[in-house]
Amino acid sequence: MKKQLVGALVGGIILFAWQFLSWAVLQVHQSQFRHTPNQDRILEFLSQHLEDAGTYMLPVPPPGTPMDQEQAYLAPYAGKPWAHITYHKSMSMAMGSSLARSMAVNLLAAWLLVWLLLQFRQLNLRTAVQGAIAVGLTGYLTIAYLDSIWFETNSIAYLIDAVVSWGLVGLWLGWWLPRK
Repeated sequence: MKKQLVGALVGGIILFAWQFLSWAVLQVHQSQFRHTPNQDRILEFLSQHLEDAGTYMLPVPPPGTPMDQEQAYLAPYAGKPWAHITYHKSMSMAMGSSLARSMAVNLLAAWLLVWLLLQFRQLNLRTAVQGAIAVGLTGYLTIAYLDSIWFETNSIAYLIDAVVSWGLVGLWLGWWLPRK
């Protein structure tokens, strides 16, 4: 049990450290957040028309529109601008809760990977790295990449995160777990 706990603890820390490097230091995700000089006017307009903590797709049929009428509702918007907006009435600069939740999620994810790798008949460095990257790619493909298909966004930064972070965790676990 100690081996699993240490493996998951260090694995979670590796995931957390990579996320910090990716977002704050290396700025891998910088291209996903563009600046507009009109941001103050846009935010003022949004604050008058949107509710707190909502994600909006524009255009979208009003609630209650029957499915068979959705296409007809959206037809006039074809070829016109559209938006996907996540809006909050107040920006919080307190990151403590978010950092704690992120660390908890990383520890749980690493624990799940440790459990999965320990199910392998032959666990070595190679299978641990391959298994870890497979887990990372599964998450990327079914979440970030699918979102990028539907919302026409770039998901390369998330692909880098999936391969690098889980590859590093796989290297750690491939060295740590097979040890006697």
